[in-house]
Amino acid sequence: MIDVRPSQRMRDLGVVQRGAGILAEPARAFDMPTERDEAERIVDELFAAMERIGQVHPFAKGMGLAAPQIGIGRAAAVVQPPGDAPAIILLNPRITTSSDERDEQYEGCLSFFDVRGFVRRPLKITVETTALAGETATTVYERGLARLIHHEIDHLDGLLYTARMLPGIEPIPVEEYRQTGRAWVYDRT
Repeated sequence: MIDVRPSQRMRDLGVVQRGAGILAEPARAFDMPTERDEAERIVDELFAAMERIGQVHPFAKGMGLAAPQIGIGRAAAVVQPPGDAPAIILLNPRITTSSDERDEQYEGCLSFFDVRGFVRRPLKITVETTALAGETATTVYERGLARLIHHEIDHLDGLLYTARMLPGIEPIPVEEYRQTGRAWVYDRT
């Protein structure tokens, strides 16, 4: 049996891989509620892709997927928190504030799933999104959820997590990462 690389498995599931131009371009915002049907269709496509991906790879720390990762250059992403929490739909998300307090944790990305990178991110962010009916909502996310949300918003801004890594730090092969045995850890404060 041939061992399929994680990135090839993601490509086979329809995830656009690093190097594709769409991952380096800012996604186009929705005009709500005018483009409500289009937003709903794209969110449905994101959920369907996440379902396919979740069937071949477990995500203990949660997972997210941005529309550019499935070849759609629109400002939509879905984040599935760990456990049984409901999924978070992000339409036109924008980080309005972020805490000065930051930490570094390993992250992976479905668009280059063979490696993991040590990424510095704020422990708390405030995000403004647009609802399907057109109103805006503001939500505060902390710790691991802030990290997941920030990662997906970066995708919508045309950034990969490698842009957030400290100079001189490179991603490590997934096989080496597995040997670190490090899960995201946060104080219970």
